[in-house]
Amino acid sequence: MYTCALCSKHVCNSGDIDNAPKNCPCISENIEDIKALYNDEENYKLAKASALVVSEDYGEKTRLEETMSFAKSCGYKKIGLAFCIGLSNESKILSKILVHNGFEVNSVICKNGHISKNLIEINNSKVPMCNPIGQALFLNDDNTELNIILGLCVGHDSLFIKYSEAPVTVFAVKDRVLCHNPLAVVYQADAYYKERLFPKNIGK
Repeated sequence: MYTCALCSKHVCNSGDIDNAPKNCPCISENIEDIKALYNDEENYKLAKASALVVSEDYGEKTRLEETMSFAKSCGYKKIGLAFCIGLSNESKILSKILVHNGFEVNSVICKNGHISKNLIEINNSKVPMCNPIGQALFLNDDNTELNIILGLCVGHDSLFIKYSEAPVTVFAVKDRVLCHNPLAVVYQADAYYKERLFPKNIGK
């Protein structure tokens, strides 16, 4: 069991491996096998491009600019955009920006196929179900090289990632309550949202 989220030493960053906790991934016997995976051509390309994005213009580029830099560093031209119908306007702007910067954009909306929720045994709904598997498969058909998620719901994003053949990055996530900024609840975990996140009657 790994508990990196609760660790205060972070020897992974300092290099002080001698003081690593007993369950630290840094001292796992699997590290050498993991390192070998970066020798795979595609993995090497993605890892290097990611590292360059972090090291170049650190803290100056927005995530959108970083995404475009990453794609260009990887040599990707065909971008897939899997977006939520609730962010249609945002997807239109994002698509225009990507095209202006030299990318070919293939975009597929979440409601593609107009599939009834009866398929997943949710009846009496006039609203069609979201179809993230369809989003992935349609983008696969277009041979996209990098797919971007824009505002897919929790779980729908999981299905999209599962079926996407191209690498996936997330531009924005869905949070209807917090204007698509889910970290806001973390910053308020000991204040406004404390009773909701740490209920006293849990387990009863």
